[in-house]
Amino acid sequence: MKTSKEIKCSFCGKDKSATNVLVAGLSAHICDQCIQQAQSIVNEEASQQFTQSLSQSMTLLKPVEIMDFLNQYVIGQEDAKKVLSVAVYNHYKRLMHESKNSPDVEIEKSNIIMVGETGTGKTLLARTIARMLNVPFCIADATVLTEAGYVGEDVESVLSRLLQAADYDVSAAERGIVYIDEVDKIARKSDNPSITRDVSGEGVQQGLLKMLENTVINVPPQGGRKHPEQKMIPVNTQHILFICGGAFDGIDKIISRRVQQQAIGYSVSTDESSFDKDNLIQHIAPADLKHFGLIPELIGRLPVITYLTALDKHALLRILSEPKNALIKQYAKLFELEGIKLVFTPEVLEYVVDKAIEFRLGARGLRSICEAIMLDAMFEMPGKKQGKELKITLSYAMKQLDKAKTNKLRVA
Repeated sequence: MKTSKEIKCSFCGKDKSATNVLVAGLSAHICDQCIQQAQSIVNEEASQQFTQSLSQSMTLLKPVEIMDFLNQYVIGQEDAKKVLSVAVYNHYKRLMHESKNSPDVEIEKSNIIMVGETGTGKTLLARTIARMLNVPFCIADATVLTEAGYVGEDVESVLSRLLQAADYDVSAAERGIVYIDEVDKIARKSDNPSITRDVSGEGVQQGLLKMLENTVINVPPQGGRKHPEQKMIPVNTQHILFICGGAFDGIDKIISRRVQQQAIGYSVSTDESSFDKDNLIQHIAPADLKHFGLIPELIGRLPVITYLTALDKHALLRILSEPKNALIKQYAKLFELEGIKLVFTPEVLEYVVDKAIEFRLGARGLRSICEAIMLDAMFEMPGKKQGKELKITLSYAMKQLDKAKTNKLRVA
């Protein structure tokens, strides 16, 4: 039998008395200090492998090429696509820069907030970017978040979704991208600080502050509520890029007051040529977000503000037929699987777009109108003989829409 003095670490040669813990194997021993050193080597090797995979894909992640990929699925919104393309590319560059341990300049992230009314493509942009990324990506909804200690999900549940997207690889999740949708729903009820608890508004914004900043957050692995006995996973948000989006309904009135579009008096002169009254969202500024209900601390952590313009008739016509996931292509494929050739006349497409503009639901209104027109055809045609052609004419579309009573709806 060997004495304690004869037992040594097989790696560094220290005696058992000079170590805190000495782990015994089949024919060797290893001390706690060598274990920590080996763990740091493994983590560094994993980081280098991740960096190598990034460097291999950098040729495919130029801003122009990212925007070309977005153009295949998203029509219009050139400014928003350009901002997102640059942000994603800079996110990769920042990860490459940090991996080289360059001490001269520390590149910080630039979180983004997207403003645009419903149906303009905010969530579609986020989902399209998720298709092409080589880093973990998740989409979270701000409407379910509440202040810590109240019914609802904690703010940390956003990072739980990112961990799940990264298969619980913390090092990969710490380089990921998070899209927080419906961020306008957590605006506080008034522009003035509240003297009472606003658990689903201002309280959530204050909870998001530490997450958007560079800090370490203890995340429950399965999401949901925190429990004292639950084991937490520390996640560093220093290199996580956050993209927020919201409709911000009514913010155009705030912008209008700021740019003094509502002039009163005979001698008042305003340079109306410099402002587009029908698209005031393009003049969005941080002050408008503050008046809407976002706290200044949160706005400061979202330095890049971009906007999505309302879709006009030309853009909606292109959305119906041009993208890879265009509605017309989807319906044609559904009928093709049944052996039926589906044809839409140009007048039908213009009629659908006119109704979508009338309902003021953006691109989402196109699907509801098309579903109303195609309901009977999708119900009856699969039971008939195959090899036929179905042609959707203007009279048929108007008849189906009248039958669905959808045209009775009017949006004020």
